[in-house]
Amino acid sequence: MERIDLDIMADAILEAPGWARVGITSPSPSLREDAARELAGAIAERLQAAPPKRSAASSASSTVSASPAFARA
Repeated sequence: MERIDLDIMADAILEAPGWARVGITSPSPSLREDAARELAGAIAERLQAAPPKRSAASSASSTVSASPAFARA
């Protein structure tokens, strides 16, 4: 099962465009959807570009297992 580094995900969210980070809280459904797609894209791009994983012992505190639905996306 693939492991996802939470620190990499957090950095991707913080470095995503500001409009997307704010837009996710918008009362407009279409803006929320656009913002969610932008954030998801930023996270996916960062995860794909991530360096090889560290040993399990050193990264266990900041990783989670990918759900089958997330792993397919």
